[in-house]
Amino acid sequence: MKNYTKDELKKIYAARREKLFAFMKENKITAAVFEDTEGRRDLSVRYFTGHPSDALWICSSDGKNTLVPWDEDLAKERSVDVKIVPYNKYDRKNIEAVREILKSFKKNDPRLKVEVSPATPYPLFLKYVDALQGWDVLCRENSVHDFVLSLRACKDEYEIECTKEAARVGDLIIEKIENGIDDGSIKTEMDVSLLIERELRLNGCERNGFDTLAAGSSRSFAIHAFPGYTSAPWPGKGLSILDFGVVFEGYTSDTTLTVVKDATDEQKKLVELVEKAAKEALPYYKNGEKIKMAGLVADEVFKKAKREMPHTLGHGIGLEIHEFPRVSAKQTDDLVFKPGMIVTLEPGLYDSKLGGVRLENDVLVTENGNEVITHSKIIYR
Repeated sequence: MKNYTKDELKKIYAARREKLFAFMKENKITAAVFEDTEGRRDLSVRYFTGHPSDALWICSSDGKNTLVPWDEDLAKERSVDVKIVPYNKYDRKNIEAVREILKSFKKNDPRLKVEVSPATPYPLFLKYVDALQGWDVLCRENSVHDFVLSLRACKDEYEIECTKEAARVGDLIIEKIENGIDDGSIKTEMDVSLLIERELRLNGCERNGFDTLAAGSSRSFAIHAFPGYTSAPWPGKGLSILDFGVVFEGYTSDTTLTVVKDATDEQKKLVELVEKAAKEALPYYKNGEKIKMAGLVADEVFKKAKREMPHTLGHGIGLEIHEFPRVSAKQTDDLVFKPGMIVTLEPGLYDSKLGGVRLENDVLVTENGNEVITHSKIIYR
């Protein structure tokens, strides 16, 4: 991956914030509060500041912005071009921090509007209303926060590079998994899950994108096996699923492979259908195409075989494992793929007797088509 200089990163983060400030000005929103704390995780704080976790970020439409981190030293090391005021200054009270930061913005506008997240609990919203005298406190749908989610859907150059690095590490891990199956070092769901944990950290990644789902043939019938992995055999005779992601600089990959071992003809038919759905839906992941079309194509493959996929065909990935947009036949006609979107393509079928099969890769939508940036596959043994 390219090494970005501090000046390059400043420009990238400034460009993100400018889009937000322009939206706020256009909609006459004076200030906005973003909260990444226990119970209310909003990774948009990292998106706009670079700080990895546990902080408030308060900004105004004229460009003022302040980060209030729990860990001041970490914020100084990781944040990008923001004013930092430690959480301790406000006695570790969010509402007090927001009130004092808003005072420092020194606004003379008679219609002061501050927007808090739609996820804010009602009792907390009422406390904001009481504390922020002179401010019209907004907590609603179609908010600044919703705009940011749509903004995050189309990745910039840095985000694409980070996701591609996560994808590269994921591909290396898949290769090691294949080798482990062949040499017998991987025998259980636990073996493969702990291999992933070790290898991602050896290769410079932060963590798993989500709890690894390793399901041997006795548990692969579930879309998301529970618990995520056990000491059961993996891969087992029949169909075994592995769903995992790795995170590099905040950005996650998301891949699922299926191991087919001594499968019956009925099980092989499920695999063939899933591979066909993936192949036929992929061309529809392109700039300007209605997102619903990919879902319709995959659904039709299964419908002809009198099968039905019990989940959507895909979803956006980024700082979170599930981001906007969802890829589904039920999407509205106005929702289209755009350049910079990184979206999963993950057809799957599940049968209580035969087991399950899913094939998932991450697809970058480009100006002229798409690029599959991961290389998950069906592994036959």
